[in-house]
Amino acid sequence: MKLIVGTRGSKLALTQTNRTLDWIKAKNPQVEFELKIIHTLGDKEHGKPLFSIDAKGLFEKEIDQQVVNGEVDFAVHSLKDVPIVEIQTGTVIAAIPKRDSPNDVFISHNNVPFKDLPHGAVVGTGSLRRLAEIKYLRPDLDVQPIRGNVDTRINKVISGELAGIVIAQAGLERLNIADQITESLPLEHFPSAAGQGAIAVTAKEGNTKLITLLQSIEDPASKAEITAERSLVLKLEGGCRVPIGAVAKAQGNQLTLLGSIFSLNDQRKISAQANGTLNQAKELGTKVGEELINQGAEEFEKQWREKYGVW
Repeated sequence: MKLIVGTRGSKLALTQTNRTLDWIKAKNPQVEFELKIIHTLGDKEHGKPLFSIDAKGLFEKEIDQQVVNGEVDFAVHSLKDVPIVEIQTGTVIAAIPKRDSPNDVFISHNNVPFKDLPHGAVVGTGSLRRLAEIKYLRPDLDVQPIRGNVDTRINKVISGELAGIVIAQAGLERLNIADQITESLPLEHFPSAAGQGAIAVTAKEGNTKLITLLQSIEDPASKAEITAERSLVLKLEGGCRVPIGAVAKAQGNQLTLLGSIFSLNDQRKISAQANGTLNQAKELGTKVGEELINQGAEEFEKQWREKYGVW
């Protein structure tokens, strides 16, 4: 049995796709795979900050469209790239394997810790959430939008073009370059994006036989964490133009969810937390979202959308 798998062509995308296929094959030895590299809008618009591109699903839409059309059997994505508010019509997230670290990390020139950067130092990020988190802690820093693959970003630090970058830990670990990390950033100060560190395997809706096969690599704890985080963002009607941190942690059958949102200009942050069981993941997301709304989250969202556009 041979299955065609859709993926982006970056080194990181291919690494995490091949790792996911190894997991599937370990559970289903009879299956063979053929990779199909698909270029997405996010790959083509490489000169613009992600939050300035007026489209959803920048790194997954074209791939999942081929899933719907039957040109590929399934696809492997970084889960945080899969839209929450509007997932591709006709596809489902068939499996979420065991999640890697959700943390962000800091990589700096000469390994200077984040707190010790000089005033006015230039820090790069492609994420409004990370921008807001950096400015909340260090309003004196100059935060600049960056794009490019992991190696390109790191080279900007090595050359001294940037004093540092904030980037996902999981990607560096998957590429076996975690030795580049200056420091891991605590989730209480840098709450991660919903789904960060997780992989989504998507398939055509209704393809029951294939979905059952893919579910062989599902990790129930990771799925509960992601469900809670995405439910929170859905309740807030957030997107990549609103800096929402969503961090769920499963321990046994228990699940904790922390949500945060940052203001645009005046260094304010509001947070809420809820606890429950894995089976209550969706409800926990709604509960934390409602608490953030009660604290003024909608006003914060309005500020960001007025500056960067509705998302």
